[in-house]
Amino acid sequence: MNTTACLKDNSPLQREAGREMVAGVPPVRRHAPEGRSRLAALTKGSSPGLYPRLDPRTVARVAEARLPTEFGEFRIIGYRSLNSEEEFVVLARGDLTGKRPPLVRIHSQCLTGDVFGSIKCDCGPQLRAALEMIAAEGRGVIVYQQQEGRGIGIINKIRAYAMQDEGADTIEANERLGLAVDLRQYEQCAEILLDLGLSHVRLLSNNPEKLSALEESGLRVVARVSLEVEPSAAASNYLRTKKERMGHLLKLV
Repeated sequence: MNTTACLKDNSPLQREAGREMVAGVPPVRRHAPEGRSRLAALTKGSSPGLYPRLDPRTVARVAEARLPTEFGEFRIIGYRSLNSEEEFVVLARGDLTGKRPPLVRIHSQCLTGDVFGSIKCDCGPQLRAALEMIAAEGRGVIVYQQQEGRGIGIINKIRAYAMQDEGADTIEANERLGLAVDLRQYEQCAEILLDLGLSHVRLLSNNPEKLSALEESGLRVVARVSLEVEPSAAASNYLRTKKERMGHLLKLV
């Protein structure tokens, strides 16, 4: 599997060292910008990386167990939102403390790609690549959020697929259905990372929105590590749309 690390963080606790800057690649924002405002407001004025005093917190850790996988052993941790029906699953490996920030991946649920092996997107290969990279390094975290289809849900995602079968791209399909292009919010994912004791992270992502969301929530992203995989022919147009119209940082399309 072809994955590319886009930077070398020789001095990872320094903000500018080993970080690929994303200035000049503004993503298309087609969803409400206020989604992260609560957590950002609560952390405003505090030092990045310090756990914000949330009153009350919006997620709760509710279960934890050992999870042996084909990639090695992880801890599986369940979180539940306190202000919605959303649940989160965390896979954590190794000692998350230490001087070098751990690899972190926020992965939005993709039933078609993660479970059924769809090649219309790169989600399944990205998830497996993230697990492999964390296992190889011996430490890291994946936060798996229940925001299928960029937040529109599996049924609407299938409807959007039908539009794509007729020639629409991933943005046009949502718009024809009267749906937002991207409803995902990452503030509770950031809160989970803070609850795990993280303050500085190396983010496995091609999406600058995720980087901005974590930093606005009080985490220091010292490095963005590319998680680009060799695209299938079926996914090429989808990924090109994400690159050209949503600002994703991709080089293979």
